[in-house]
Amino acid sequence: MSESQTSAKAPITIKKYANRRLYNTATSSYVTLDHLSQMVKDGDDFVVYDAKTGEDITRSVLTQIIVEEESKGGQNLLPISFLRQLIGFYGDSLGGLVPRYLEYSMQAFSHNEQQMRDYMRNALEGMFPFGPFEDMGKKNMAFMESAMKMFSPFYPHGADGSSPKVEDLQASVSALQKQIDQLTKKK
Repeated sequence: MSESQTSAKAPITIKKYANRRLYNTATSSYVTLDHLSQMVKDGDDFVVYDAKTGEDITRSVLTQIIVEEESKGGQNLLPISFLRQLIGFYGDSLGGLVPRYLEYSMQAFSHNEQQMRDYMRNALEGMFPFGPFEDMGKKNMAFMESAMKMFSPFYPHGADGSSPKVEDLQASVSALQKQIDQLTKKK
């Protein structure tokens, strides 16, 4: 859920103490990263504060949850190439565009995920609707391919191998945003 989409309900406050324990003030109980992971999956909004300084450390705790999930094995959602590219954007002049782009990409993916779930739910007597899934898959692949080309510093953008200007990249992001908006309106 994006920061701009949070509900009117106040988020649950979690305090992290120096001993690394997490305390849920709504339930008056200690919780683990697994509990917080389940809260995210359940759609519960929470904010984590350092109990001593009062600093908002929600981002670092969510990152810890991702690291824990990735280290469990089995299902890895973050490909190594993606992680390398993401790290490459820290300190880069275009790094400021990445959070917004990733947020919009996840919104579009979530929308398509819901469409896939709806197709499966509405399938008649075991019939599997391959056509809509194939179309969504192609759209997602084209979208991600164009995104990776735009953000990859090693992809030659021009015939001479030159990189695009910031204005060109901003125009591309705007065009991608329009595509996302169109996809989310088709719901």
